[in-house]
Amino acid sequence: MVKQITDKEFDESIKSGKVLVDFYAEWCGPCKMLSPVVDELSEELKDVTFFKLNVDESDEVVRNYSVMSIPTLLVFEEGELKATSVGFKNKEEIKELLK
Repeated sequence: MVKQITDKEFDESIKSGKVLVDFYAEWCGPCKMLSPVVDELSEELKDVTFFKLNVDESDEVVRNYSVMSIPTLLVFEEGELKATSVGFKNKEEIKELLK
């Protein structure tokens, strides 16, 4: 399951384990294409926690991580940024990003 988070929850959400955060916007076409892929992976990969962050509602985090384009996926391990991906990615590409 992919949980929606906000600026206020972000730091707490990424600090333990492996975490993928999907930065998106409601109006973004590629984001809408990526969403079901992320949902599917969240059901398959039980060792990864999945979150979604709406860029239109989360200025602080977007600024802190210099998210300029969406969709953007950030992968964290124990709160440390490990990987960044910009644009639509297929399931296998996202799995590779999480390794």
